[in-house]
Amino acid sequence: MRIKKLSEVMGTKVYTDSGEFFGEVEEANLMENKVDGWRIKVGGLMSSLIGGARGVIIPHQFVKAVGDIFIINKAALPSPDVDIEEVPADLM
Repeated sequence: MRIKKLSEVMGTKVYTDSGEFFGEVEEANLMENKVDGWRIKVGGLMSSLIGGARGVIIPHQFVKAVGDIFIINKAALPSPDVDIEEVPADLM
């Protein structure tokens, strides 16, 4: 098993487990020296799904794989009828 540095992961493309492009990793959220979540800059068709937000924070528990790409569990994505917490524009 190869351990990646956080700096190697920034900018990595993110896909859902069903193969849909979701966006790119922008930042890792750390808590007590562990990755707690990932800030993802949304791209492609997913931006319409999340109501125009430019990014979302995905808890690390929904990340299925980290390698050349990120694979996240589709259950992590908000359904179109649920309000989500948007990442403020000044943090993007």
